[in-house]
Amino acid sequence: MNWDDVQLFLAVHRAGTLRGAAQRLGIDQTTVGRRLTGLERSLGSRLFLRTTGGWTLTDSGRQALPKAEGMERLAVSFERRSEGADNRMAGEVRVTTTDALAMDFVVPAIERLRTTHPDISVILSTTTRLLDLARREADVAVRTLRPEQPDLIVRRLGCWEVGLYATKGYLERHGEPQRGDGFAGHDIALYQEGVTGRQDNTLTGEPRKQGRVVAELDSSLMLATFVRAGLALGELPDYIAQRDHNLVRVWPDHHRARPYEAWLVLHQDLARTARVRVVTEAISDAFAG
Repeated sequence: MNWDDVQLFLAVHRAGTLRGAAQRLGIDQTTVGRRLTGLERSLGSRLFLRTTGGWTLTDSGRQALPKAEGMERLAVSFERRSEGADNRMAGEVRVTTTDALAMDFVVPAIERLRTTHPDISVILSTTTRLLDLARREADVAVRTLRPEQPDLIVRRLGCWEVGLYATKGYLERHGEPQRGDGFAGHDIALYQEGVTGRQDNTLTGEPRKQGRVVAELDSSLMLATFVRAGLALGELPDYIAQRDHNLVRVWPDHHRARPYEAWLVLHQDLARTARVRVVTEAISDAFAG
C-alpha cells in the first residue's frame, strides 16, 4: 500500500461514508469509490462492508488498520520534524478550541497577530471534540482539560472559579434562590449530557432537583448567551461575568468544586516552528491580558 492508499483507507474508516471521506481528502466522492475499489482489487480482499450505518471494516480491514495508523504516525512525525526548523513567519497554523474561548481570547489574539505578522494564516476550528494533534488535525489546541500524552507541550493559560450567575432582570422577576430549597421556582440552564464531565446534579454544590431545567445547551458560549439573556440561572466561569456588568453572582461564597481551566497544547516537534511559536505567544498574551 502506498501512502495515498493509506490516507484513503483511513479517511473512509473515520468518516464512515464515501462522501465524508471525499470531504476529508478534498476530492470527489466518485474518485473515492473508484480508488477504494482499485485498492481492494489490488489487495485481493474486501476492506469495508457497506451497511445501513455506513462503511464498516471487515476482518481484513481491522487487521490492516493498525498498520495504516502506524504509517500515518510515521508520515506525520516526518512532516512535523521537517517543519521544526522552519523560521519563516508565514504559512498556515491550525488552531482548535471551544467557541467561548475562541470568541473571548483566541479571536482577539488573531486580530493582533494580523497586524504584526500578516503572512501567517490561522485556520480556526471551534468544537467540543478533541482534535488529535498527533495526527495533525490541528497544530495548536486551547483546551479546558489537561491532556496527558507525553509528546505534547502543555501550558496552563488560566484558571477561574465557576459561580452561579443570573441577570439583574432575572433576579428582579424571580428573586434570589434560597439555599436548601433545591431551586424551587427557578429556571435553570445546563449543558447537554456528554458536553462536559464537570456537571452534576447540583449548582455550586446546591441540589437542583426542585428547579425547572428550561434549556440544555451544547457549548459554553450558548450557555453564557442564554444566561445573559435573562432566561435562567447558570454556572459560568468568573471571567465571563467580569466582562458583563449585567450579570450578578448568586451566593458569592460558593462555587463549583472544580474550576474552569484553559490549557495551551502543541506537539513538541512544532515548538520551534516560527509561525507556530508566534501564534502560541499571541494566544498566551491574550489570556494574560
